[in-house]
Amino acid sequence: MMDDRALIATVVKTATSLTFGERFVEEDCFIFITRSGYRCFLFQSEHRKHLLSEFIKKNCISCKCSRDIHDVIVEHGGRPRVGLLPTAQEITEPRSLGYAFIPSGLTSARLVDQFYSMLPNSDVPRLGTKGEVIRTQRILKQLPRQDLSINACKHIEPENRSSYQDFINARNEIALDVGCVRTALPDMSCMGCSKSILPQQTCVSAPRLGKNLWHPPCFKCSTCDDLLVDLAYCVFEDNVYCERHYAEKLKPRCASCDELIFSGEYTKAMNKDWHGQHFCCWQCDESLTGQRYVLRDEHPYCVQCYETVFANSCEKCSKTIGIDSKDLSYKDKHWHEACFLCATCGDSLVDKQFGSKGERIYCGRCYDEQFASRCDGCGQIFRAGTKKMEYKTRQWHEKCFCCNVCKTPIGTQSFIPREQEIYCAKCYEDKYATRCIKCNKVITSGGVTYKNEPWHRECFTCTNCNTSLAGARFTSRDDKPYCAECFGELFAKRCTSCNKPITGIGGTKFISFEDRHWHNDCFYCANCRTSLVGRGFITDADDIICPDCAKKNFM
Repeated sequence: MMDDRALIATVVKTATSLTFGERFVEEDCFIFITRSGYRCFLFQSEHRKHLLSEFIKKNCISCKCSRDIHDVIVEHGGRPRVGLLPTAQEITEPRSLGYAFIPSGLTSARLVDQFYSMLPNSDVPRLGTKGEVIRTQRILKQLPRQDLSINACKHIEPENRSSYQDFINARNEIALDVGCVRTALPDMSCMGCSKSILPQQTCVSAPRLGKNLWHPPCFKCSTCDDLLVDLAYCVFEDNVYCERHYAEKLKPRCASCDELIFSGEYTKAMNKDWHGQHFCCWQCDESLTGQRYVLRDEHPYCVQCYETVFANSCEKCSKTIGIDSKDLSYKDKHWHEACFLCATCGDSLVDKQFGSKGERIYCGRCYDEQFASRCDGCGQIFRAGTKKMEYKTRQWHEKCFCCNVCKTPIGTQSFIPREQEIYCAKCYEDKYATRCIKCNKVITSGGVTYKNEPWHRECFTCTNCNTSLAGARFTSRDDKPYCAECFGELFAKRCTSCNKPITGIGGTKFISFEDRHWHNDCFYCANCRTSLVGRGFITDADDIICPDCAKKNFM
């Protein structure tokens, strides 16, 4: 038995020579070629499947991935790939300086470093970096082998081989070349960005366009705007292109096998060009040329495969809903148009209101008769498709969901529930909101309660002076509030001694005797000024005196 790597190398080499209908079998490997030119590799060994990714160059029919996803080994750089020999100004061993490629004209490490310092780091092909991988991908994209050699083509008809060779010869003679690097002279400008190039700065020259120069990052394909790999370019109408897009200016390219089309007859579909035999179903690989097809995720499918893979089954008859039938859907269920019927009466529900219950659908009339709930306002049923307003366990028609007082529909406005009734904010305030006993307006915040009656803070004032009593000491007379000052001035007893009012507010104590009254602090002997509170005293005309002073007055 061959070792795994030797087997894979043999398999891939053999596969490149196979044509449609041919097969290859070796140990646990089976290869066959599809109509669209894909090579399908089938392995039992997982290890051999992994090794295959190191060699594969074409799209896989099994995984549907492009070659960009697989690891691909490129044997030659841009100049050898297009058939040109190295120049005398070219460093023949770029790897010795740590690069996968060094342009012609850079004869020293200093010039190489200066040239690559002008490119984004990700575009510098240093060995073992992302830049080396990107260069490889650009070679595969910009310089496809099937554009460069008839030996790499599998789908050029014998009668068109001479046309292919004429195209190659003409391109090589008038368009294809590889740029070189030189240092700029004074007063030079870039053909890409039109900005000036500094004297002695490294720049790119395209010999087929004379003395024109480019900054290294400006030397790009005019179509894809990608850096021209290894400075390989083609000229068309005084613009530079990668070889791929130059060729597509002159010839159509098959979207399947990626080869140029030289036959007079080919297929145009999905805004792309195809060999007639290569426009195939993405699922079964049968040709779609002249056949009906369906696009799904930008891939074409024949009618049979599309209906097998993607079409829905009818909920009623369980048959596939084909592309020629109208697919009616509701809640992840699908019906033929003719099967979309009421489960009770069998009437068609197409373009009509309907309701669902469990796994079945019903016309509006049957649904109402069997399942419809009723409005808490008018008592009538909710017909299928009718808008329903709900609050807690109750429900209304939109027109029935209205204020209990003014009968205005609530809609999406705010409302206030009270017991079993609904009120708009205005009617609720008019009917139930707390009102000030003085001004009769609604108290929205910060009210005061006095004798179980509500007041606005600003309305709760002294009956006499209108000073606010909220948070202040006050008393009342005849159910009217007064501040302490007004109450004392208007209604309080007056002290016989100081003639000031005795209000009693705040627990003030006072003495009364024979229609005369004193503050506790003012009840003292008229002679010695001793307090008589809690002591005996003697009246002397309008004065009161202590017993001691009375004795002195009578001695």
